[in-house]
Amino acid sequence: MARDPFRQRRRSRLVRALWVLAAMVVLAVAAFFVFGPRIAADRLNPVTAKAAWPVSAEARALHDRLVIGDLHADALLWDRDLSVRRAEGHVDLPRLDQGNVALQVFTAVTRSPRGQNYAENETEAPDNITPLVIGQLRPVQTWFSLKERALDQAARLRHLAEAEPGRLRLIRTREDLDAVLADRAAGRRVIGAILGMEGAHPLEGDLGNLGVLEGAGYRLVGLTHFFDNELGGSLHGQSQAGLSGFGREVVAEAVRRGMVIDLAHASPQMVRDVLAMPGTRPIISHTGVHGACNTPRNLQDDLLRAVAASGGIVGIGFWPDVTCNDSPAGIAAAIAAAIALVGEDHVALGSDWDGSVGVPFDAAGLPALTQALMDAGLTEAQIAKVMGGNMVRYLREVLPRA
Repeated sequence: MARDPFRQRRRSRLVRALWVLAAMVVLAVAAFFVFGPRIAADRLNPVTAKAAWPVSAEARALHDRLVIGDLHADALLWDRDLSVRRAEGHVDLPRLDQGNVALQVFTAVTRSPRGQNYAENETEAPDNITPLVIGQLRPVQTWFSLKERALDQAARLRHLAEAEPGRLRLIRTREDLDAVLADRAAGRRVIGAILGMEGAHPLEGDLGNLGVLEGAGYRLVGLTHFFDNELGGSLHGQSQAGLSGFGREVVAEAVRRGMVIDLAHASPQMVRDVLAMPGTRPIISHTGVHGACNTPRNLQDDLLRAVAASGGIVGIGFWPDVTCNDSPAGIAAAIAAAIALVGEDHVALGSDWDGSVGVPFDAAGLPALTQALMDAGLTEAQIAKVMGGNMVRYLREVLPRA
C-alpha cells in the first residue's frame, strides 16, 4: 500500500509543533523559576522616592559617627545573594555597609495569608509563601513545613556569615554583640546579624521546637504575624484573643533562654497578657504611633507606653502605613512622636525593609534619615539613641551570656 505524502507531511508538522510547544513550556517554567521571584521582590519592595533626599556634610559626618541598628528586615524571604549589591529590594551587605549599619535583625517570614490585610485574616486562608518557596526551588522539606522554612532561612544567613566572615557575623550572645561593636570601633566594617521569627508558627505547636530554632541561631521571637496561631491572637486576626496556654509556655521558656519577645503583630490582649508575665521585657520591632498615624496597623498608644515601661523598645517603621507620610521627614516625625509618647530611651529603628512594603530609601540611603531627624530638631544625643544606641543597650541587657 503506497504511503500518503500529504498525511506524512501533516504528521511531521504536528510532531514539530508538539516539540516547539514542549520547548516553550520548558522555557516558560524555567523563566518562572529564574525570574519570577526576582520580579516579585522588585514589585513588592520598591524604593518610592523619585530623587535622593538631600544630605548635608554635617549630617553625613554625624551619620558616620553613629552606631546604627535596625530591628526588622525580611531579606531572607527573597532568594538573592546578599553578598553582592542588587538592583531589587532594600537590603544586601554592600548597601548595609554604605548605610553604616552595624546591627541588623533578619526576620524569617514563613507564612502569610492570601488577601493579607491589616483588618482581619483567616488562620486557614491559603498561604502566600508556599508558592514563593516552591518557585525559588528551596529544599523540598520547606514546601510542607514552617519549621523547615525557618531553619532554611537561618541556614542561609549562617552560610553567608561563614562565607563573608569579615563582613557579617551572627550574634547569639552578649559577648558576640560586644565583639562586633569592638571590631567596628577599631575600624573593621563587620555587620552584626540577629535572627528573628516573624510569628512563632514555625514551632508547629511543639515547645521543644523553640530549642531547635534557638540552636539554629534565632534570638528574637515574634509571637504572631497576620493571623491567629497556636500562641494566641494576632492584631490582624479574627479572634483578638490573648495568649493561649501554649503561648504562655513559649513566652516563659523564651524569657528563660534570654530570647527577645516581639509583639509587633500581637493583639492588644496578647500584649497585655505578655506584660503581665514575670520577667518579660518585650519589644515592638516595627510599628508607628497610633496617636500620630491612626491606622489599624499601629497599636494603641497606651500599649506602646506599657511596653516602654517594662524596659522594652519600640521600633519605628519606614513605610507609610505606619508613618502616614512616605518620606524621610515622615519617618522622622513618627520617631519624634514616639519620643514624645514613650521617651527617648525606648525608641529605635524598625524599617521593615524587604517586607513587601515601599519605603523612601533602602539601606544605602539611611543618611537621609539622619538629616531628617536633624531637621526635625532632635539633638545629636537623641539621634544616637534612636539610630542604634537604645537597641544596643537593650540587647546587652536581654541577650544570654556565652
